[in-house]
Formats: sequence, C-alpha cells, structure tokens
Amino acid sequence: MHLVLRKLPWLIGTLLAVSFFTFLLVSLLPGDPAVMILGAGGVSPEAVAALRAELGLDRPLLVRYFDWLGSALTGDFGRSPMTGQSVMDAILSRLPVTIQLGVMAIIIALLLAVPLAMLSAYHAGSRLDRVISGLGFALMSIPSFMMAIFLILILAVSMNLFPATGWVPFSVSPTANLRSAALPALSLAMIELALYMRLLRTDLISTLQQDYITLARAKGVPNWQIMLRHALRPSSFSLMTVVGLQLGGVISGAIIIEEIFALPGVGRLLYQSILQRDLLMVQGIVLFIATAYVVVNFLVDLSYSLLDPRVRHAD
Repeated sequence: MHLVLRKLPWLIGTLLAVSFFTFLLVSLLPGDPAVMILGAGGVSPEAVAALRAELGLDRPLLVRYFDWLGSALTGDFGRSPMTGQSVMDAILSRLPVTIQLGVMAIIIALLLAVPLAMLSAYHAGSRLDRVISGLGFALMSIPSFMMAIFLILILAVSMNLFPATGWVPFSVSPTANLRSAALPALSLAMIELALYMRLLRTDLISTLQQDYITLARAKGVPNWQIMLRHALRPSSFSLMTVVGLQLGGVISGAIIIEEIFALPGVGRLLYQSILQRDLLMVQGIVLFIATAYVVVNFLVDLSYSLLDPRVRHAD
C-alpha cells in the first residue's frame, strides 16, 4: 500500500500531462480544425462558424482544455462530427478485437520465446545458441506488414489453413474466431518473439553466473529446476517491462496489421479516422492509447514487488 501511495502522484501527474498534450493535438494544428473537418471546398462560413461553436474553438485554450478534461474523466470524449457516433462508444465497440489480437500475440510470443531463450542461455556460445540468436536477429529485421504478407501467402493462399482477411466474433463461432485471429496475432507475435527471446537470454546468462546458482548446482539440483525456479524468475524483470509496454501499446502497434487483415479493431478505426480527417475521433483514440501505456506501466512497476520481495522492502 505504501508503494502505491508513493507512486500514485506520479501516475496522476503523468496522466494530466498526457491529456494536455493530447488536447493540443487538435488545438495547435496549422489551420482551422473546423475547416479541416468540413473540408476546404464548398463550405459556407456559417457551417464553419457553427462547427467552431460546437467544438468550443471560439473559447480560450485553457478553458476548452478543462472542459474537455472534465468530460473525458466521465468517459465522454465527444462525438464524431463525421459519423455522429460517440467517440467512446466507437472505441469500446472495437476494443475487444484489438485486445484479443494483442493478448494472443503476446501469449504466442512468450510461449515460443521463453523456452528458446532458456535453451539458448543454457547452451550459451554453442552452435545451437548461434542458430537461435541468428533466427532472432532475422525476425527483428522483418517489418510486421512484411511478416503479415508472408504468412498470408504461405498459410492462407498456399496451404489454405487460415482465412486471409475478415473477422468472426467469438460469440458467433469460437473456432472461426480463433482461425480469423490466428494470422494477425502470429504476424505480431513473430516480431515480439525476437525481442522477448534476446532480452530474456541476456538476463538469464547473467543470472546463471550468480553465486547462488553455483551453490544450487553444487547441491545437485537438477538443471531444469535451476532454470525454472532459480534463474527464470529474477531474470524476468526486463521481460515484464517490455511485455507491459507492448500490452499498453498493442492498439497502436496493430494499426497496420488490422488494416491488412481487415479487422474491425481500434487500430483500423484510428487509421480510417486519420484518412477522413476526423480529428475528434483521432484525439480520443490517441488519449485512450496513451492512457493505456501509462496505466499498464504503473501496474508493471507495482508487480516488481511480487516477483522480488527485495523491491518491496527497499520501498
């Protein structure tokens, strides 16, 4: 509890800063936001003036910010002038798709990265370690959209194992839902896999050189038990941080993937809103993404004390 109270002011301050800079996203754009939303050609001055009044653009900047912040704290991000839909409703209706995609990608990446990293660290410097490390570097060099196209060609077009595009809700068919999410999640997971594997391998190699690991080996503790019980846990701090960052940023990271696979997620909504110059929708989504980053990192920071009691006692 003391740790939470000590870090809570930093969380609140960071969220306020994030909200302010997100608000400036629209306010400091060159030109008139009302004209950008309505389009420059064939728009009457009366329509521009009406939209400016509706958006509050005729009021001082700080007044508009605090009014907007007060509404945002209640979950009201405004209403899209393009579609008339509530920004929050639009985000929440598409959020399950993006969350499922991101969680599946992280789970797939961890299921592959952790055993590969443990195998590579245990055989550090061997030919097997070099092969695994080379595979990791190769995966890190491939952009997610290229990985998506490659997987579509191999697994969807050539082998016909998964659909290339489209989305089936879980409530309609769990099996079809998992099939429609498999390729997008795998496309994201292959990039994260390399990062997780390289990071955990480095920390495991350092941990395996500690005195208590040597003592455990001298006592005859099996190697698998040393890796799982004594080495993996203290080597997971950096990995937890990165996973937390990826979980908080899964919405922004899935923009291209959702567009390629035609998924009705938040990332695709952001992309389409940018193309349509729907500034209020873009503003709301950016604030939602930034808040997710900050809150998830706060929770990851708190979880350190669960992994290592020394962190809790130090605080």
